[in-house]
Amino acid sequence: MDLQGTSIMILGGSGLVGHAVARRLIACHPKRIVLVALSERETEDAAASLRPVAGDAAIVPEYGNVYLPGMLARSDRAALLDDPVHRRLLVDDVFGDLSEELLARSFLVQLLVKHKPDAVVDCINTATAFAYQDVYTSSRDLLGLAARGEADQAAIERHILTQPIPQLTRHMQVLVEGLKRSGARAYVKIGTSGTGGMGFNIPYTHSEERPSRTLLTKSAVAGAHTLLLYLLGRTPDAPATIEIKPTAAIGWREIAFGPVRRAGRPIELVDCPEAIPLARAFDGGRPWVELGRDLESVYVNMGENGLFANEEFATITALGQMEFITPEEIADYVVMELQGRPTGRDVIAALDGATAGPTYRAGILRSAAMRRLQQLESQSGVRSIAFEMLGPPRLTKLLFEGYLLSRLFSSVSQLAAADAAGVGRDAEELLKRDSALRSEILSVGLPIVSPEGTHLRRGSHVVVPPVAGDPLAAAPRGWVDLRPGNCALWIERARRIVEQAGGRAAGPGGSGSDEEWNAIDPADAIAPWRLATWVFRHEDRGERTKR
Repeated sequence: MDLQGTSIMILGGSGLVGHAVARRLIACHPKRIVLVALSERETEDAAASLRPVAGDAAIVPEYGNVYLPGMLARSDRAALLDDPVHRRLLVDDVFGDLSEELLARSFLVQLLVKHKPDAVVDCINTATAFAYQDVYTSSRDLLGLAARGEADQAAIERHILTQPIPQLTRHMQVLVEGLKRSGARAYVKIGTSGTGGMGFNIPYTHSEERPSRTLLTKSAVAGAHTLLLYLLGRTPDAPATIEIKPTAAIGWREIAFGPVRRAGRPIELVDCPEAIPLARAFDGGRPWVELGRDLESVYVNMGENGLFANEEFATITALGQMEFITPEEIADYVVMELQGRPTGRDVIAALDGATAGPTYRAGILRSAAMRRLQQLESQSGVRSIAFEMLGPPRLTKLLFEGYLLSRLFSSVSQLAAADAAGVGRDAEELLKRDSALRSEILSVGLPIVSPEGTHLRRGSHVVVPPVAGDPLAAAPRGWVDLRPGNCALWIERARRIVEQAGGRAAGPGGSGSDEEWNAIDPADAIAPWRLATWVFRHEDRGERTKR
């Protein structure tokens, strides 16, 4: 398709990928780019940032939820579920017959018919939108109500509206009809694997289960979505259908120093200057002190995934972890596919080999990003370790414990020869002296267990709550643990790293591409992200095998 003079609609146009697609498309001189996003502010902001470079192309903002009827598209979904009339309409839209009335009131169909785009680029994470409504929690709640004889019509309607596959199926039915009526010639979907390209061994998941059922549901919905798009590509009168499926973390929007926000709200700094008895730590009291200011640090903005600290970014992008791909590369694939130049990344054309995995460019830029993060750390005097947004809480624990070890030992080999009890005592003394570090650990939600295991420090927010009957059972999943047992585990890890190095030295000892170039050497300084990566790889078997 010659993109000059065309009209292109971008769903999710204010997001990381959507914005990159819009910028790349501008160079092709379209007549109009319609940006569709959820809120008015983010849509207008995205449009305003594009207009100075848009040339003759008109940038048209539209906002609202494309999965809802037009008259409700700018309403909060939770509020709609509380209204019996609106809730009933949503139930009918998902489970009723596909009628002309239903299609006419669909916000997505209304947008497509209004603007009649030549091509649609869909950057919305549909799998997340449907799967993260959490059908599992809803099922438990409904069963509880039923057991008490309280499962009324409203409860049943709320529950069935969390079912991801019926919502996905109806969305695809509506999309197909809308695309046909608009006369669109091409539809490009930015899909997802749900796990950043990793498998059932993915370490990044907020749950007791690994991976969680919710995360697996997202992957299942993403797979179902791909097969429905596969059918769309074989439907007469439908547009050419393409799916680009990134299988790595996507980043980044910016690298900066400033306030750290989680779910749109700042993280308030708290402290717990004195350790309190374990029995009192979770008795409903407030042993922490609010410092009256918010957490500020060096971060990399990863779009919808939030802000990552330096060490979090380094961990998730490390070789063998999720690694990453830039939004500009994805945008390049989109533009080339729209122009009819096959990229080999179209899942619909080649389900087996079309995923857009980690790239050479991203690998090179990772070094640049880490250098910039380190420069900002040096300039600000703030070490960027973890914000507890990447997940799981265990990663935040590993990174902070690794950082404490890096302050106590000059190398991995020195840690391997350490005494477990001494490590905990020295770390405790370090945290007593470094109130900023202590406060940051507590503020992001991790308690600190004393070396004796009888006291702990905690903040106002605890990511991993204590286990009834045995509070310390939660420590391995998300508490900084200074007890000898945990320190001994780190010493054993260091010893294994030293042994691995010895095994490499005793082997053939080559320098080819088959060598383990990223392995930790005993003389290496301790880097928290490298230790966390080593744990994920060697203890959790959380390493990707395909790229």
